[in-house]
Amino acid sequence: MTDPRLTVVVITHNRRPELLRTLDRLADLPERPPVIVTDNGSTDGTAEAVARRHPRVTLLRPGRNLGAVGRNLAVRQVRTPYVVFCDDDTWWDPGSPAGAADLLDRHPALACVTARIVVEPGGTEDPIVEELRTSPLTRPSWMPGPALGSFLAGASVLRTDAFRAAGGFHPRLWLGGEEELLAADLAASGWWLTYAEHLTVHHQASTVRDPTLRRAHGIRNTLWFTWLRRPVRPALRRTLFLARTVPRDTVSLRAFAEAAAALPWVLRERRVLPVEVEERFRLLEDVQRRSTARQYTG
Repeated sequence: MTDPRLTVVVITHNRRPELLRTLDRLADLPERPPVIVTDNGSTDGTAEAVARRHPRVTLLRPGRNLGAVGRNLAVRQVRTPYVVFCDDDTWWDPGSPAGAADLLDRHPALACVTARIVVEPGGTEDPIVEELRTSPLTRPSWMPGPALGSFLAGASVLRTDAFRAAGGFHPRLWLGGEEELLAADLAASGWWLTYAEHLTVHHQASTVRDPTLRRAHGIRNTLWFTWLRRPVRPALRRTLFLARTVPRDTVSLRAFAEAAAALPWVLRERRVLPVEVEERFRLLEDVQRRSTARQYTG
């Protein structure tokens, strides 16, 4: 039987083999969730292949690459209380989506549950997991796991209404660390995010990617989030830290230039986080400085 609490959302762009593998895995889940795929302007026959092999999948074709906003487009179609985000190169363990839904059922102040990530084909744990597991944030007594400051979109289940109320993913950020701004806005609205050790997502990174572009977007989006939501002194401190630590190359220079060129709209949209939420990000900064999983070196 289909779990009436869950809908899976996937975005893709020119990754037909990886997407079909993911959809095969999702079709085998005992939860039998409906699946919505946003095909971000693929030119490799993705849409046709999905229609043939998985005719029950709802396929959205915006006609261009919307990046993370493709998820927003899909969530508009969701009619279940929870949305399971899945990338085209990730897939959920059987029972894990339902396990996340159980946590959201039991804890009404929880907006997001992030699963443990296992890297395939080797079956090793993603380095980011240890940071999730050992998050330094103080958590409420009711919370079932560590409190998080952000989440990973390919490995998380979110409360649909909370996602919509927070505005979804910001259209300017496209892809690359786009979760941090949404997570901060959820926290500013009183929501909590957690990590669940007993839930698992598998990630077999696609070889069809541009790591240089992803790094540039990651640096740029980190700067934009910092300038949009952090108080002046912490924002300056984090900006200087990035300037000192990112690779000194044309990719980083381009990322800083793109970020600086957007200052007019950044200042127009700037909204500093509440003090208690800003304190969480301050606590996370030491972890991020030491992080090998978050370094912009790819």
